[in-house]
Amino acid sequence: MFESPDYPQPLREDVFQSWMENGRSSKIGYHFLLIVWNVYDETYQPVFVESRDAIASYDRYPNAKGAEALIAAYDLYSEVRISL
Repeated sequence: MFESPDYPQPLREDVFQSWMENGRSSKIGYHFLLIVWNVYDETYQPVFVESRDAIASYDRYPNAKGAEALIAAYDLYSEVRISL
């Protein structure tokens, strides 16, 4: 995933699928998986949120000014990518 010059590096599909499974199996009731790029560690990280409002709190890649940049958001149950 994310295998283009528009993204900092590719993300393995098996890692993505494990994040989706972890989010769905959580007892907290998350609805969305955010793929976040950590500028300092140069790695992707999963962030699970309960509402769409939480998505807006992240700056989008490549224009993020902080240590984290939102790459993509997915619905945990339909696996559809959310338009940002």
